[in-house]
Amino acid sequence: MSESTQQDALSDILRRMRLRAEIYAQPDYCGTWAVDTSGHRKVVFHLVSRGTGWLHMAGSEPRPLVSGELVLFPRDARHAIASSAQAPDPSVLNRPAPDELQGRVTSLLCGFFEFQSKAAWPLLDSLPDVIVLDLKESSQLLGVQSLLQLIVSELGEGKPGADAVINELAYVMFIHVLRSQMDENNTDCILAALADPKIGPALNLVHANLATDWTLESLANAVAMSRTAFAKRFREKVGMTPIRYLTEWRMHEARELLENSDLVMVEIAERCGYQSEAAFRKAFKSVTGEAPGAVRRAARKAA
Repeated sequence: MSESTQQDALSDILRRMRLRAEIYAQPDYCGTWAVDTSGHRKVVFHLVSRGTGWLHMAGSEPRPLVSGELVLFPRDARHAIASSAQAPDPSVLNRPAPDELQGRVTSLLCGFFEFQSKAAWPLLDSLPDVIVLDLKESSQLLGVQSLLQLIVSELGEGKPGADAVINELAYVMFIHVLRSQMDENNTDCILAALADPKIGPALNLVHANLATDWTLESLANAVAMSRTAFAKRFREKVGMTPIRYLTEWRMHEARELLENSDLVMVEIAERCGYQSEAAFRKAFKSVTGEAPGAVRRAARKAA
């Protein structure tokens, strides 16, 4: 199976997340300064595009940052990026930079990713509190570096449609960041499961065919593994059983259809692999704690 095929499950997960990306600041600093953008319940990122800085996080030693390093916080961990290894004084946090810069200058590119779907939570929960990528060191991150250069160019030129272009470039950048984490082969991360030569194709099959009457045995046969070995490896990589994973993603699909389509309940049930509306309603309530009718009514009221 080709690498591009293995990525299909990741594409499906990202599509369901309904991700929005935004660049909100491009400040230059000198002297004593500190930036704290946590507390917004978003996936914040910073690029050190020039100069140096220090990353401060509770419970960790200060970490030096240099030009070309990208810092990302998947779960909005409390942090500060500052001018020195000394813990920053609260009075300097997010203080505007002076109009005239004298001395050594540090330039940051700050932005965030925001997910409108709960489908994002398992993926974000599986990532570390902070991801630091040196875009200059790895040839695999050249794509991220190129995207950031395009973002900086769009910000500087301010042409019509720049906000839309920047949003899309940042979205692609996030995908590259996730790919870098897949290459890390972290066994506690769902991304490692997507990259696994056996579990990755199984996840792809589930996402591409949610309505199929999958069983543990049929999934194991599809990737040429024994039932026992497949069940063990799947739980190790994904953190849950294959059938639990299938059920949860059926419910993600059901919620998407309830909130954003006019399909009647029986059609949604069939698309999600249930042969009766009653069975679907029971499963949805069991997994999500909500009745499908209530989810649809809430979505229409919000709209």
